[in-house]
Amino acid sequence: MPIDQTKLTEANLTVGYVAKRSGVKVSTLHFYETKHLIKSWRNSGNQRRYKKDVLRRVAVIKAAQAMGITLDEIKTTLATLPDNRTPTKQDWSALSKRWQAQLDERIAHMQRLRDKVDSCIGCGCLSLKSCPIYNKDDYLGETQNGAVFLNSEAENILQK
Repeated sequence: MPIDQTKLTEANLTVGYVAKRSGVKVSTLHFYETKHLIKSWRNSGNQRRYKKDVLRRVAVIKAAQAMGITLDEIKTTLATLPDNRTPTKQDWSALSKRWQAQLDERIAHMQRLRDKVDSCIGCGCLSLKSCPIYNKDDYLGETQNGAVFLNSEAENILQK
């Protein structure tokens, strides 16, 4: 595949500059590349070069991570943009609304856990007599171990 000379010409930011300007480590930028969250081009000396818009893309990634959005969720959401472009102001509005809904779900889940935490830790251990998610006859012991209720069965029971 031939190198797009226009993109290569536009890609003139070094990895060190992008790291310093965006406030992330060089290794983080390399990691983002392996996850296909950002893209670089190689110059004739085989050095990474970035286009200026990578700074905004890294800022979006950092903002989303600060909200608790996973890198996989960020990648999936950014992939909805035409040509996987860097988000515009309008794009950011749409992306943030999508993430707000996820945050609202997480907040509601945490509130339900907070309201039940004094009576059950969600482990299914059978040690509490009045547990809202009692593991009758240790039925989960057949297939799972550990704090299995917190992210599965408890979610359904706590919603009731």
